[in-house]
Amino acid sequence: MELLEKIFANAKKHNKRIVLCEGTEERTLKAADIVTRDAVAQITLLGNKEEIMQKAKALGLKNIEKTRIVDPKNHENKDKYIDALVEIRKSKGLTRVEASKLIEDPLYLGVMMIKMGECDGEVTGAMHATGDVLRPALQIVKTLPGISVVSGAMIMILKDNKFGEDGILVFADCAVHPDPNERELAEIAVATAGTAKAIVGFEPRVAMLSFSTKGSAKHALVDKVVNATRIAKEINPSINIDGELQADAAIVESVGKSKAPGSPIAGKANVLVFPDLQSGNIAYKLVQRLAGAEAIGPVLQGMAAPINDLSRGCSVEDITSLIAITVNQAASK
Repeated sequence: MELLEKIFANAKKHNKRIVLCEGTEERTLKAADIVTRDAVAQITLLGNKEEIMQKAKALGLKNIEKTRIVDPKNHENKDKYIDALVEIRKSKGLTRVEASKLIEDPLYLGVMMIKMGECDGEVTGAMHATGDVLRPALQIVKTLPGISVVSGAMIMILKDNKFGEDGILVFADCAVHPDPNERELAEIAVATAGTAKAIVGFEPRVAMLSFSTKGSAKHALVDKVVNATRIAKEINPSINIDGELQADAAIVESVGKSKAPGSPIAGKANVLVFPDLQSGNIAYKLVQRLAGAEAIGPVLQGMAAPINDLSRGCSVEDITSLIAITVNQAASK
């Protein structure tokens, strides 16, 4: 079974409650129709119900009426959400008047529905920038215990299955944090190991990448990776992780044996953690374009609940896949 088929099959087993904040957006509606038809998730759409149903009818969508539709401007739980938001943000001086305006923003309402236990995860971003998606999420849902940074993982499916886990590798951070410090890089490694296990379903073997392997070069940038590896082991001693490793030492068995003999990871890594966003983003795009790899993501990680951000150029298939991934993340919690 292909990876995406496994992800969808697992999502159907759990059928978690996912909120889609852009309920009137055409691609989002089409994706909601598909995942509702296939029982991948229980969908809540945010938006004006009349507008949503009119668009669904015009698009010939038959399953939108089976979804839950909540109008951010007028719904029965509005006052409850306003009160809860004031309580959550009281240390920041949020007034009830300000909360009343924020709760009419679907991006705030979506994360409040997660916070209040009415939904298990969120998918949005087809019409919003990443910063707009993350701001309410970080204010309300916040990060996982022991994790202070949100990052973005890419699931890379290679044509050559001798690399990674039968041709599958997880790269991070490829989307969010430009220049993590040692502690943040360690947290990204821990979060990415969790993503690999929850979504891809394999035991992570994490390589902390550098331009040096086991002291072959001396530089402050190398020290950052060495220290981050140590901190990651302290955060979660059960993670199978090693570094610093060059990319070839991490994924090519013969090179790993030569450059890092005795390493439990060298030559067989299935999770690659890059030292910064530049290297991670460049690497996944080069592998995607030059090696013809399929790139799934980014999957946001580090949040206390699964909240995922779409590209504004996303397709209907991208949205359905990310909904299934979000269900898998929610199920793993």
